[in-house]
Amino acid sequence: MRTIQSCKLFLAVSLALLAFVRVSGQGQAVAYVPADENLEARERFRDSKFGIFIHFGLYSMLGQGEWVMNNRNIDRRDYAALAAAFYPSRFDAAGWVSAIKAAGARYVCVTSRHHDGFSMFASDMTSYDIVDATPFKRDLIGELAAECHRQGIGLHLYYSHLDWMRSDYPQGKTGHGTGREPGDGDWESYYRFMNGQLTELLTRYGDVGAIWFDGVWDHPEGFDWRLEEQYALIHSLQPACLVGNNHHMAPVPGEDFQLFERDLPGENKAGFSGQKVSSLPLETCETMNRTWGYDITDDDYKSAGEIIRLLVRAAGKDANLLLNIGPRPDGALPDEALHRLEEVGSWLKVYGETIYGTRGGDIPPKGWGVTTRRGNTLYVHILDWQDRGLFLPLQSRVERAVLFDGRSPVAFTQDGDGVWLMLDAVPSGTDTVVELTLNP
Repeated sequence: MRTIQSCKLFLAVSLALLAFVRVSGQGQAVAYVPADENLEARERFRDSKFGIFIHFGLYSMLGQGEWVMNNRNIDRRDYAALAAAFYPSRFDAAGWVSAIKAAGARYVCVTSRHHDGFSMFASDMTSYDIVDATPFKRDLIGELAAECHRQGIGLHLYYSHLDWMRSDYPQGKTGHGTGREPGDGDWESYYRFMNGQLTELLTRYGDVGAIWFDGVWDHPEGFDWRLEEQYALIHSLQPACLVGNNHHMAPVPGEDFQLFERDLPGENKAGFSGQKVSSLPLETCETMNRTWGYDITDDDYKSAGEIIRLLVRAAGKDANLLLNIGPRPDGALPDEALHRLEEVGSWLKVYGETIYGTRGGDIPPKGWGVTTRRGNTLYVHILDWQDRGLFLPLQSRVERAVLFDGRSPVAFTQDGDGVWLMLDAVPSGTDTVVELTLNP
């Protein structure tokens, strides 16, 4: 069976290569022009506003985060031995997706292969995967994909560009203590391996909403990752599949959305996001506690209020929030994470209309909060304000102002400088939302 699958995969990769190796007479790559279905997918992505990130792999067994192999300088042979004991008996794709859907998230992004090189799906390109190397013998990505499609949740796949395990990966800044021989590396071999795996992911699991790359920062500027060719391969296999890359740079041709790690667009508090904000759809990823992968000592979970405010501030910047969870080694989502999902879901059941399908509002984000807009409706999200009165430098004429929750009228006056809102009480709670109907 694997032989037949390998032949089919080789044929698929070959056809895809022919599709994207298109050059002009001067030998320059053809410029990327997004397909109509890709442009439509970008707008659906913008409308979604909220997704859940899942970091799960062999590293979860050690309970020290997803960078443990690098941080502890674990020899790759010792690390690979973990696979023989990897059996996430409580993994339940239906349970994961149901909890994510109930939280109000519209898509999930899961690590198909992280920096440790272990594939969480059945791959003909390597035996170092969850089906061939573990007693679990189940295709986690396959089960999750089927459940996402069944429940109507978008499936996005994280894929690492770097690899601390394989000898053909040209060693970069990280992974120096994992037992690689100096001078190892065969870029052509590694590039074929990656493209083969990407072809598997895009031909075996139905519609994939996005490929979420990470790891380009492992090599200095100037290293030729051949990204445009790789992106063209993805778009040839699934034109609507969005490509994003957590390379901490401005987007390059072939990318369909822009990522920001631990920062809202335009901010750089974590030091990863100094790049200019583009006109592409935007997404900020953030942890629910401190770490991405499971850390047995990390109980520092953000409160539901903090998460909701982060989601609201992201929407005010016309961005999505991708909120991370690190499942336990047994495959269960931590209880603390499930509680946060329930609380966020309860809030979105009431206020989702002010988030989903909106765009950043007329007033740029301020210290007091943000605005979101849909059509002629402007939602004023008051997150931090200790006064009943709030001035909005808004030029559009306001026809009506009400509290979103309860629909009670909000008094206002308007002149050439803007609008004064006068609330009955000082805003309190997680988010006080005033709905303004604007004159078109």
